[in-house]
Amino acid sequence: MSKNKLKRFAENETFENLFQHNDFNARTEPFPLKGNWHATYFNNTNPIVLELGCGRGEYTIGMAQRFPEKNFIGVDRKGARLWRGCKDGIEKNLKNVAFLRIKIEDIEYYFDQNEVHEIWVTFPDPQLRKERRRLISPNFISKYQKIIDPTGIIHLKTDCTELYEYVIETALIENWNIIENIPDVYKSGENSVLTEIQTFYEKKWLLEGKPISYVAFKKNHIIAPHL
Repeated sequence: MSKNKLKRFAENETFENLFQHNDFNARTEPFPLKGNWHATYFNNTNPIVLELGCGRGEYTIGMAQRFPEKNFIGVDRKGARLWRGCKDGIEKNLKNVAFLRIKIEDIEYYFDQNEVHEIWVTFPDPQLRKERRRLISPNFISKYQKIIDPTGIIHLKTDCTELYEYVIETALIENWNIIENIPDVYKSGENSVLTEIQTFYEKKWLLEGKPISYVAFKKNHIIAPHL
C-alpha cells in the first residue's frame, strides 16, 4: 500500500463527516445513527438523499451545494476515494453532507425504514455478467425499498448503454414507474443538474464520446384490496 493511501486512511479517522464500517459492527449491533440521522447528525428534518458508489464524492458535494434544503450522504467502500469528498465537504463548510464507508449490500443496517428520500446511483460498475451485483437490479432495489420512503425516487446516471437498456426493460417486469428517461443528457439539455455536476469518470467518458444516459423511477406500491 502506498504512503499516500496510508496517509489518507489516517486522515479519514479524523473526519467528523465520515462513518466507517470498521468502527461499527452494524450486522450485530445497532448503528447509532440508524433512524437518527436527522436528529443526531444533521440537526434538521430536511430530506436525506444518498449517492451510492459515490467515489470521490463530486456528485454528493455538487448536489449539496445546489440544494442546501436537502441532506446528502455519499456511500462507497473505498476509503482512499472518500477522503477527497470528506475533505471537500469540510473545506467548503457543508453542514448538509456526510459520507459512509460501507458495502452497499449492507445499506439496510445503516438507515431506518422511510429514512431516505432519494437515491442516486452514478456511473456504477455495470456488472454485465452478474445481474444480482448490479446496483440497479431487483436484488438491490429490494434492499433500497427497506430504507426509502414510499414516494422516494431512484436515479441512475450511466455511460453504459447495456445497463441503461437493462433498467428500462426491467422496469416493465418489476413494476417500476419510470418518471424521467433521457437517453443522452448532453444532447437533450433538459436537466441542467445532470450536466453541470460531473464526476471524474463522467469527464473521462465524455472525452471518449460516450453518451450519458439518465433514468429516474420509483417502485409502485400495490395496495391490497379490503376484504
